[in-house]
Amino acid sequence: MKKTSLLFSFLFLFISFGWSQIRLPKLISDGAILQRDAEIKIWGWASPNESIELHFKNKIQHTEADSEGNWYFILGPQMAGGPFEMEFVGNNKITLRNILFGDVWLCSGQSNMELTMQRLKDQYPNVILNSNNPDIRQFLVPDRYDFIKVQKDFEEGSWKEANPENILEFSGVGYFFALDLHKKYKVPIGLINAALGGSPVEAWMSEEALKPFPEAYKEHQKYKDLTLIAEIEAKDEARQKSWYTELRAKDEGMTQNSEWFLDNTDDKGWKEMQVPGYWADQGLDSINGSVWFRKHLDVPAQMSGNEAKLWLGRIVDQDYVYFNGVLVGGTGYQYPPRKYIIADSLLKKGRNTITVRVINKQGQGGFILDKPYFLSVANDTLDLKGNWKYKLGTEMKPLEGPTFIRWKPGGLYNAMISPLIDYKIKGVIWYQGESNTQNPREYFNTFPALIKDWRQQFQIGNFPFLYVQLANFMEPADEPVESNWASLRQAQLEALTEPNTGMVVTIDLGEWNDIHPLNKMDVGKRLAQQAQKLAYMETKSSLNPIPINYQFLKTKVKIEFSEAKGGLISNNGAPLKYFEISMNGKDFVKARATIEGNMVIVDSEKVTNPTVVRYAWANNPVSANLYSKSGLPATPFEIKKE
Repeated sequence: MKKTSLLFSFLFLFISFGWSQIRLPKLISDGAILQRDAEIKIWGWASPNESIELHFKNKIQHTEADSEGNWYFILGPQMAGGPFEMEFVGNNKITLRNILFGDVWLCSGQSNMELTMQRLKDQYPNVILNSNNPDIRQFLVPDRYDFIKVQKDFEEGSWKEANPENILEFSGVGYFFALDLHKKYKVPIGLINAALGGSPVEAWMSEEALKPFPEAYKEHQKYKDLTLIAEIEAKDEARQKSWYTELRAKDEGMTQNSEWFLDNTDDKGWKEMQVPGYWADQGLDSINGSVWFRKHLDVPAQMSGNEAKLWLGRIVDQDYVYFNGVLVGGTGYQYPPRKYIIADSLLKKGRNTITVRVINKQGQGGFILDKPYFLSVANDTLDLKGNWKYKLGTEMKPLEGPTFIRWKPGGLYNAMISPLIDYKIKGVIWYQGESNTQNPREYFNTFPALIKDWRQQFQIGNFPFLYVQLANFMEPADEPVESNWASLRQAQLEALTEPNTGMVVTIDLGEWNDIHPLNKMDVGKRLAQQAQKLAYMETKSSLNPIPINYQFLKTKVKIEFSEAKGGLISNNGAPLKYFEISMNGKDFVKARATIEGNMVIVDSEKVTNPTVVRYAWANNPVSANLYSKSGLPATPFEIKKE
């Protein structure tokens, strides 16, 4: 009895002691940037009714935790600057160091916001080299979802200063945005990076905001069932495992001791194919499975014995790359650029062999066009485009993709946004929409609903909400076409009716063959220009021209643009392109468009009573050339006669 009683007492004391430790959210930690010039909430958890002190700037504030252990302080507005220390004293003591006050921006959306400086290191090597700046910091929110309840804290995370090592984890768009603001205003800039590739807008909405959208709300309720999630994940895993097991067993190129990646493989009887290119276009049909590619190259003496870089563009879907029979790398899905390092011991004078095992799970397999394919040592480069030998390893049935539960409605809001709604921010920058292009009509309602939802949740008024309109992507079209990407851009344009919103146009910054264009510097700069106007009240900030007034006349349409005080221009001096006009809203023809100051006059000999006019209405309106004199492209749009 005595031992039991003693053990019980020990456990009671242990539990009580554990509960008595004051604790701060991950966001409020060493190196944090807190919002300047505003009352801010500093909060945390402790034992019920525990007394807590905050020591800051030689002043002491007192508070007491409530019956559930929640506590907070309200800190008065602070000027930009630092570093400072904060000390929290309860039954234990926490000291925060290196705290700054500046402007805090939430960076959210999908992969184009998530895309890191690591991915851009070859694009901006000098930017990364010169990135030492303790006044620019990022908090990377861990990728999590939760359908059952809103989370109060993140499982992990810390503030990191910009420097050549840390910068590789920063959002590229976010960093260039912060860099421009810091150069102009000389105040610390904090980035909260809460973005996840592939995520639709519904994933970022709260449960309450989803209620007006029955299908999304129903799906949110469905995935509250943890048993269902476990079953789906188990089925997905089993299906993937079975497919890959069968693939390996059937792949002739993986026969033990005679694998096709071996240096002595006899490929004299293999057929040839142009790389880059899709194999469906070159005699192999639209098969799924594995196809092996080999290329022999002659390496000159000055390149041999050195470390080399092997660039293989992008490959659909998956690849394993061998150099002289040695595995040098592989990538599991189609979007990342293929950049592999060849060790100096592998690169020899004379004949060398590159072997690529390409696995395609569904759709067209192959090597993406207009991407870099070369082997380099310093300034010496060997071009790898041209004829490669190939042989089919095995044909497979298409592999059904996974369910991507993390993208389901409401899950990302609960786990990645809810924990930070008490953290005062300056505003939001948002880059998302690609994942909603299959149903753009819904985006006309869901995107404004998200903006309203976040503003309601943060309860700091109509903070600046700045977003990126979809870039140009896929092959250009010469004739008028319907386009889901154009329709979603229109939804983004119409969201500007929400107060204090700003939109960046990027139809000149995309890449036809890559949903992740690399020019993130100009995207960040254009977002900073929007911030200068909406968050910092700059009246001279240059923005994209946007139609604000229009007149449908008998044979033509007059359109007036904002941000065109100095007049509009054709950026290449050629006649304006990508204007279309229609009498019935269904059949469109190319239209003539002329500039008159800040107006554009649109007409066509084929249309006598226009009711709809469009500009840059295509997935990739790459030749659209209506610009402001400050060098920014006008937004794509559709205007209908009322």
